[in-house]
Amino acid sequence: MSLNIKPLADRVLVEPMEAETKTASGIIIPDNAKEKPQKGTIVAVGNGKKDEPLTVKVGDVVLYGKYGGTELKLEGKDYLMMRESDILAIV
Repeated sequence: MSLNIKPLADRVLVEPMEAETKTASGIIIPDNAKEKPQKGTIVAVGNGKKDEPLTVKVGDVVLYGKYGGTELKLEGKDYLMMRESDILAIV
């Protein structure tokens, strides 16, 4: 995958994972009741700040806050642009 976007400084571009469509017991969740995903894969990273290099890399699966990042639509897909500090953990 080659996106024509390069995040600046400590920002990363995350592709959110699909929301769950079924519960563990098999109940189908309607679209209006789905939770916003909080897990995604990093697809692009910036260069980091002068004194703070980035700790995440392309391909890492990360957890982030429910309302973290700015939603973008690139080449028909949804992405989130966020600062590395908005990322809670690498899975």
